[in-house]
Amino acid sequence: MSDTEPVDVLQDEECWELLGGQELGRLVTHVGRVIDIFPVNFVVDEQTVVFRTAEGSKLFELTVNDEVVFEVDDHEDEYAWSVIVRGHAHRLDTAAEVAAADELPLKPWIPTLKYVYVRIIPDALTGRRFHRGPEPDRYGIQQY
Repeated sequence: MSDTEPVDVLQDEECWELLGGQELGRLVTHVGRVIDIFPVNFVVDEQTVVFRTAEGSKLFELTVNDEVVFEVDDHEDEYAWSVIVRGHAHRLDTAAEVAAADELPLKPWIPTLKYVYVRIIPDALTGRRFHRGPEPDRYGIQQY
């Protein structure tokens, strides 16, 4: 990072590494003019995102329109980061898909039954790291 660039663009490999170290993300769906956002716990599986859900609005919206955005972020004292996955989500239906998903380290966070696995297959992956620090002097002499 240079002194004038407080934001770094992350490469795909680093984005997947950061995603793999987290458990909670935000799923954004849209049906017509309705946009919804849902917190979901997830795992990364071979450069896809897998989560579990129950029957309900989230699953219904994915059935109507499978285009989604998935976002994960985190921060520390020195930097923060955000990774965005844009892609298509589909329910895992075959016995082989479900059996493979059952082997993933993915358990519901709350004591509810969630029988449905959903996989997000990315079309695009973007990530940024934000170097934290004090706000520059707004009114002082600016360096050239």
